[in-house]
Amino acid sequence: MKIHGSISIGNKSYSSGDTIAWHQVYPFFLIHMLMFGGSGFLMAYVANGPPASFLFLHGGFAIAIYTVFYIAIFGRDEVKWMFINAILGLVGMWSQIDWMLARFGKHMGDYPPYRHIVPFLYYVLYTFLLRNAVLDITNCREDDKRKRVVDNAYIIVSVAAYAASLILRKPHAWL
Repeated sequence: MKIHGSISIGNKSYSSGDTIAWHQVYPFFLIHMLMFGGSGFLMAYVANGPPASFLFLHGGFAIAIYTVFYIAIFGRDEVKWMFINAILGLVGMWSQIDWMLARFGKHMGDYPPYRHIVPFLYYVLYTFLLRNAVLDITNCREDDKRKRVVDNAYIIVSVAAYAASLILRKPHAWL
């Protein structure tokens, strides 16, 4: 994968345009983001959770750092599209987060809207990372034909997951 900014991994520095193997990036970020995103999710939705100010401080700091890394690794244009797609995928995120909350007997309507900001942003960052991991692991980022196939498959799987989570919800949770 091609780096779009300067970054250091271990004792080695990379500059914009350098190429690194996907396994130097994705395992760390997928696990790290899952832990931070999971903690942000729990803090936002746990009974008697921390005050919203702590949630925003903790989550906001981590989200800002991840975004800086994403710009260095994937480039400003990819990150711009990440946020554009997040806005377009709001219903998808809503269905997925509400589905996850339902596993704990809760729903998004049980919380004030501001409690969802940090989990939504983590969701955006994590799904962006997953899509880019698929592109790089399948080695099709630079092959437009193969990239189109992976992008289409990613959209189909995402829409199917969103639809399944909406269908599997309890009837009273539709509003």
